[in-house]
Parts: sequence; structure tokens; C-alpha cells
Amino acid sequence: MIQGLSGIDIALWDIKGKHFGVPVHQLLGGAARNEVAAYATGLYRRKSGDPLTYLPEEAAGYAAEGFRAVKLKVGFGIDEDAAATRAVRDAIGPDVALMVDANHAYDAVAAIRLGRLIERHDIAWFEEPVPPEDIAGYRAVRSALTIPIAGGECEFTRFGFRDLFAAHALDIAQPDTCAAGGLSECKKIADMSEAFGIRYNPHVWGTGIAIAASLQLLAVLPSHTPTSLAPLAPMLEFDRTEHPIRQAILKQPIEHATGMVRVPNGPGLGIDVDRGALARFAADQCGH
Repeated sequence: MIQGLSGIDIALWDIKGKHFGVPVHQLLGGAARNEVAAYATGLYRRKSGDPLTYLPEEAAGYAAEGFRAVKLKVGFGIDEDAAATRAVRDAIGPDVALMVDANHAYDAVAAIRLGRLIERHDIAWFEEPVPPEDIAGYRAVRSALTIPIAGGECEFTRFGFRDLFAAHALDIAQPDTCAAGGLSECKKIADMSEAFGIRYNPHVWGTGIAIAASLQLLAVLPSHTPTSLAPLAPMLEFDRTEHPIRQAILKQPIEHATGMVRVPNGPGLGIDVDRGALARFAADQCGH
């Protein structure tokens, strides 16, 4: 239900922005940045081939495109994950950030074991190391490792995140703008995240609408460590896996340029949906 409400909320912000002729980020308080660094999500296991060959090749390709950060899927066994992490780090070198995402594949014991094996590879964050309901497990993993712990794509509303933050379970919050309550709720979660000293990098998945909505929010978020001499801007998750619908439903696709993505500056979300594409991808009532 919250995911459905999220879609309605995002649509209402788009309508309001188009009514006033301004981008949503202006309605949210004004942009702190007009472009956002993106990290490449991909590096999935394939049905065939050696992951110690194709994963570093894929990662090196993202680095060659200009991405300064990539995210590797783990959760396939501690030893295999450790070997893949090492291979990817060797392929991208020391200057490209590397994150790992287990999609809650492990319990705390296994997650800590894996984390200790890969800490040497300068991991930017360990995402969803344990099931989202296991708050004590999150705390155990976080206290045992020097790697920042990220999560939250399976949490909803400011009330769910309040409990996560109060439990000191996360270093990096990852609400999904299209799932956790829309732009209205995620702005509240972001404000609360700042008050708790927790970094905010939204989870982004699905279509170009999700990318556009996330960019509007990312435009107004404060930087991490804002009082330091080198504040860190929040990053956009940029899915690089095959997805026939993602950009096709937008009249003007949202692309990256050497790992940077510009925030749409047109009215509302700054995008126009291709209704013809929606019709091509529609399913009839029989599910065909």
C-alpha cells in the first residue's frame, strides 16, 4: 500500500510543478546541486561463464565510461564473494569506489566473516548484509566492521526509519523514493537522517520516472560531512543492467556523462512520459 501511495505522491508533485512551471526541486526548497555523481549498479552473476573473468571485465567497462563508483552483488558464498570482490577491486584500481550488496543473503555471523575478508579492499559500503527485520544483526555487523553499513530499501515511511535510526543500525540510509512514501515522506526521512548523522543515498530501481524523482530529491539533499573542507555529495544509483522499459517510456532518456547525471530542470519531474511506449508495453487482462 505504501508503494502505491508513493506513486500517487510523486505524481502530485509532478502535477504541482507543471502547474507552477517550476521543477520539483524548487518546490522542495531549492537545488544545492544541478548534477549528481552516479554509481553503476550491475555486476550480477550470469548463467554461464566464470564470474572471476566476466565481473572484473564488466567493472572495468564501467570505470572506462567514467563512473567513479560501482556496486557488486554478493551473497553467493563467503569464499566466492571474497574472491569476486578482490578481482573487481584489482580491475578498477584504487581510485574507483567499490560497494557490495548482499540483498540480505547472510546472517550476522556470515556477514561479519565476509566483511572482515573484504575490508582490505576499501569497501565504500556493505549493503543489506542481513535481513531487514534483523535489527540486532545490523547492529552486530556494524559494530564488528570498519566498512560502513547501508540499508533501508525494504523499509517504509518516517516511522519505520525512525526505529532504524534510533537503533543505530545504519551508517547509510537507502530509502526508495518510489516505495518508502514518495517525495513527501522521503524528504522527511532525509531531514531525520541528517539529524541522526546518518548519510542518505536513495535506492533507485525501475523506470526513468524513478530516476527523475530521485534526482529531484538528490538535488536538495545536504552534503555528507557538510562542515568539513571536502563535503561529500549524495550519489545516484544508476542501474546498468538490461531493462527494456526503463528509458523507453521517457521522451528524453536520462543519461550519464562520464558518471555524472544532470538533474532535470523542466517543470515537475522534468520528464515527459511517452504514452506510445506505455501502450507498447501494456499487458491485456489475460496477462499477455
